[in-house]
Amino acid sequence: MSDRRPMSDSRPMTAELIRADDRAHVFHSWSAQGLINPLPIAGASGSYFWDYENTRYLDFSSQLVNVNIGHQHPRLVAAIQEQAAKLCTIQPAFANDKRGEAARLISELAPAHLNKVFFTNGGAEANENAIRLARGHTGRHKVLSTYRSYHGSTSTAIAATGDPRRWANEPAAVGLVHFWGPYPYRSPFYAETPEQETERALRHLRDTIVFEGASTIAAVLLETVVGTNGVLVPPPGYLAGVRALCDEFGLVFIADEVMAGFGRCGEWFAVDRWGVAPDLITFAKGVNSGYLPLGGVIISDEIAETFRERPFPGGLTYSGHPLACASAVASIEIFKEEGIVEHARAIGDDVIAPGLAELAAKHPSVGEVRGLGVFWAIELVRDRRTREPLVPFNASGTAAAPMNEVAAACKERGLWPFTHFNRVHVAPPCTVSADEVRTGLQILDEALLVADRYYAG
Repeated sequence: MSDRRPMSDSRPMTAELIRADDRAHVFHSWSAQGLINPLPIAGASGSYFWDYENTRYLDFSSQLVNVNIGHQHPRLVAAIQEQAAKLCTIQPAFANDKRGEAARLISELAPAHLNKVFFTNGGAEANENAIRLARGHTGRHKVLSTYRSYHGSTSTAIAATGDPRRWANEPAAVGLVHFWGPYPYRSPFYAETPEQETERALRHLRDTIVFEGASTIAAVLLETVVGTNGVLVPPPGYLAGVRALCDEFGLVFIADEVMAGFGRCGEWFAVDRWGVAPDLITFAKGVNSGYLPLGGVIISDEIAETFRERPFPGGLTYSGHPLACASAVASIEIFKEEGIVEHARAIGDDVIAPGLAELAAKHPSVGEVRGLGVFWAIELVRDRRTREPLVPFNASGTAAAPMNEVAAACKERGLWPFTHFNRVHVAPPCTVSADEVRTGLQILDEALLVADRYYAG
């Protein structure tokens, strides 16, 4: 006799039942399955989500830095419902109204020479196919990317990734070479100023290109603003210098805007802040705030021309899925009509930046705050002079306890933080209000007292 539940199971949902199903049947990403206890979530709205005990959390992580438009925006939900009633799915070989409209709208937001969009299901596939496009265009195989980076968990994207998530996946794809990007606070080049960091970082990249053999290199792949690995804003002149090196050596410049794009940095695309035009831009997350899986590559005219009569060697069943594309169209319209990009820029300049500066002045454990728009990091240290991190690089177990305690202190007070290594990232939705930011910063002020206890400087 089967012990399976009948297909008509209509149990009322409770936290206990959800946890039971989750523990019995869900296999979670990046986790030791027996060491986690996921919180059941009942609903969300705007900048908040809540559990089944009606405990509300201010979402200072925008989930995975993707709910840019906020939770459950009624116009975006309605657009998905309308499209579902009209046409749920159609294969990529057909033309579709929302697919074409989404591609046009996204292209119009990008630098002028990027006019084609290849749609994917998310950011990893976007980077995977951007690399495929670059290799096909140049006939070369190597791709350079930085050590402090994350580009996705598919085979080539994880090989391009520079953080420890790559290690357990090796050996993966071939031809991926890592170099050091700029990080003024912890300069790998012993620079003393941002300008010096730019000059030395570009010299290092040039040397890497020369010694790897420019004739073997297809592309340089960079997160415009490094995301999970530190919210590292490029110092003045760096991105322009990378563009110049790519032009000099005939390399494709791929800007990974999966996390940084669509308002996160107070611009449609973060490259706009520096007036730099890449050859390929990868996107996902904020394009529709994760309401449905969607990503893509925005392609320059020159690279698109390569595949005018030569087939592109890639494809996905759900490329340009109508429901997802309809959500992107609605999202872009909402962004424009509600001034969300401008709001994100202003809230960063006028509220988040001065608020974090106050925290840095008050708490000795804050080594540096940095960011732009609604994309910031608080770097925690044990000693400001030596800049020793609050926890070691890639800490786990008891070594990670101080950061775990800081995160727990936030959650106990109703703030859901994004933490990574020795940093707390401040990444609320682009629609967050000034009062909500101030509420979150007040909670962070209290939680940082935990970090201060470990300060030894």
